[in-house]
Amino acid sequence: MATEERPDLLTVSDVCVDYTSGRRKQAFRALKGVSLEIGAGECLGLVGESGSGKSTLGKAILGLAPVASGTITFDGKDITHAKGAERRALASSIQVVFQDPYGSLDPQLTIGEILAEPLTAAGTRRGAARSAVGEMLERVGLPGSVVDRYPSEFSGGQRQRIAIARALVRKPRLIVCDEPVSALDLTTQAAILDLFISLQRDTGVSYLFVSHDLGVVRRICHRVVVMYHGEIVESGDGEAVTRDPQHPYSRRLLMASPVADPSRQAERRVAWLRLKDQAA
Repeated sequence: MATEERPDLLTVSDVCVDYTSGRRKQAFRALKGVSLEIGAGECLGLVGESGSGKSTLGKAILGLAPVASGTITFDGKDITHAKGAERRALASSIQVVFQDPYGSLDPQLTIGEILAEPLTAAGTRRGAARSAVGEMLERVGLPGSVVDRYPSEFSGGQRQRIAIARALVRKPRLIVCDEPVSALDLTTQAAILDLFISLQRDTGVSYLFVSHDLGVVRRICHRVVVMYHGEIVESGDGEAVTRDPQHPYSRRLLMASPVADPSRQAERRVAWLRLKDQAA
């Protein structure tokens, strides 16, 4: 997707996150001075392997990981250490879609109850909440009649549509998408990615799209940031970074992305092994 100038909605400046473990409370630095910006209406891809720190950054933005140093600014306001009522108020502007569509929905609640809960918690009357829920379900490609059904009655792709509807129902300005298609089959992945693109076009919402797959982010992201061991090693236009990456780690990620052609896949496998040997 082409890059264009957009006013910054979220700014992450030199953020470090530490985790402690063991009896001696030894600290592990998961993020090492990370800085990035997300513009209004922009989709920024955050790519890296497991353990690279990409999900930790998403958690820091959501207030789920403690920031040791640096700042996170949303719409000009410092939210680095927002707690309590201030953090709850941010829920109307910042939402999340998790990786697992099976574990992210309460199995004991109906779809209508799941989607209405964030609205009623914010003070919306039940009638208005029901109307908003029906409208949002239709927007994500599900009939309003599913409100009385339970999550167990739906496929993985349908559940992820429900999770997206829940994230959008309060009309946020930013959604952190934490590996939202990695648990889905390829056909369903494509449909959900198309849905994300359509919803962004219609609503103007911004995405931080976390993924390990350069092929996925190429399809949806305006810009891409590559993380390795808690640091940003490459960033730039989505098309450029995902098709012709410059950093050796980014090139290894590209070689690891599957392609449909067996011959090309074999060539990629050889190239990936060569890059891996060079990095060792």
